[in-house]
Amino acid sequence: MSAAIPEPTAAPKGRTPLVVRLLVLATFVVILNETIMINAIPRLMESMDVTEQAAQWVSTAFMLTMAAVIPVTGWFLQRVTTRQAYGIAMGVFLAGTVLSAVAPSFGVLLAGRVVQAAGTAVMMPLLMTTLMIMVPEQDRGRVMGNVTLAMSVAPALGPAVSGVVLQAGSWRLLFAVMLPIAAATTFFGLRKLENIGEKQAGSIDWFSVCVAALGFGSLVYGLSLFAESDRRTLGVGITAAGIAAIAVFVFRQLRLQRTGEPLMDLRTLRQGTFTLSLLLMAIAFLTMLGSMILLPIYLQNVRGLSPLETGLLVMPGGLAMGLLGPTVGRLFDRLGSRPLVLPGTAGIALALAGYTQLSMATPYWQILGLHVLLMVSLAATFTPVFTLGMGALPPHLYSHGSSILGTLQQVAAAFGTALVVTVMSARTSGLVSEGVAALPAQVSGMKLAFGVAAALAVLTVAVAAKLPNRLPAPQEAAPAGLPADTPPGEEEAVGVSKS
Repeated sequence: MSAAIPEPTAAPKGRTPLVVRLLVLATFVVILNETIMINAIPRLMESMDVTEQAAQWVSTAFMLTMAAVIPVTGWFLQRVTTRQAYGIAMGVFLAGTVLSAVAPSFGVLLAGRVVQAAGTAVMMPLLMTTLMIMVPEQDRGRVMGNVTLAMSVAPALGPAVSGVVLQAGSWRLLFAVMLPIAAATTFFGLRKLENIGEKQAGSIDWFSVCVAALGFGSLVYGLSLFAESDRRTLGVGITAAGIAAIAVFVFRQLRLQRTGEPLMDLRTLRQGTFTLSLLLMAIAFLTMLGSMILLPIYLQNVRGLSPLETGLLVMPGGLAMGLLGPTVGRLFDRLGSRPLVLPGTAGIALALAGYTQLSMATPYWQILGLHVLLMVSLAATFTPVFTLGMGALPPHLYSHGSSILGTLQQVAAAFGTALVVTVMSARTSGLVSEGVAALPAQVSGMKLAFGVAAALAVLTVAVAAKLPNRLPAPQEAAPAGLPADTPPGEEEAVGVSKS
């Protein structure tokens, strides 16, 4: 049964609806926390007296929780109002931030990160669903450019922000600084936010919830273990178990689509444009996260830069990505996707190929230039692909499409990290065993890892070539799962609402 979605009040042409701007700001704040602890690992090890493997859990636990909770958000967002979803998500995030800031032990800190992630998981699907309902198709590219700021720039800026904050003191400052910002965003948002759409009553399939949490959580955790050579075999086993659980989840959803209400509606994948967009986004996000892992290792371990210096070096690329988002969106509205996505995907591959030439003395301006090229190319790619993919769905599938996109983002992040670290470690270990010095061996391993990422990025060019330049006009687009020539009035007979 599909949700009833009333016609939104159209925003003035060229203006972003207030509700969307508020959600973009809140989403940026919460997603920034996903990567903000990366530079704090050494301080955390010293303060909490834990090993590096244990300390890494402050990031791993966040990713795991996101992967486990996001599949439920499609169901959740259809059963609460916009204000309720916002209040619950930000309230949970604030509780997790407070708990993390005052954590007396490492276990309490981990619990705080899990609570933070549970609130964060709701925000991105809420933003995407609200945007698709509120913003007319001709303005979506421009507004989606702002979403790029939240979804992609926030995790890219996390290490840079943490590097600056850590210069001033303890890792607890990361949460202390975030708390008033998140509290003010929550207070202002609840005062100004209006409800969009209508709630839809319905039950939840708890078996699907458990299998989704087990499957996606195990997959992300298993992939994270690939970074540790002594636990890689265990990682393979957990990853395989996660894939098996996801297969059970998929079969369960296909069955529920015929007999009830699925937790995650896989009919979204019948839309070819949405599926191609998912594939392209997964590969592009994988390469972005891979470079985010490799560059700090190279800059700090090989070149001897501090976390602050590392953060400042990669900050211009992240800022360029965010500032260009709205401009790319406006260009998409005027020109369509091809003039942006094809050069963008080619730029991603070119930047990653450039990193295969790293050495012990590569000029910093060259590293900075390649990073800016990578970030600008990702900005040119993400905004049009987001807009095309979500725009290809009928309104009653927006919440499910955004939850699938968010889940895939977490899996791609984990897979990208696992891939580049595994390739780098294997190459480095092999060269060291042959008598090569440790640092040159590590540089060689990084170059090979960047080469693998560049090869994958070439696939995005091929996928981009298959995407349409624009979506069909609304009167030409058929609802999901129906042939284009379905007579008017028959949509309700098969349970599909009119958009």
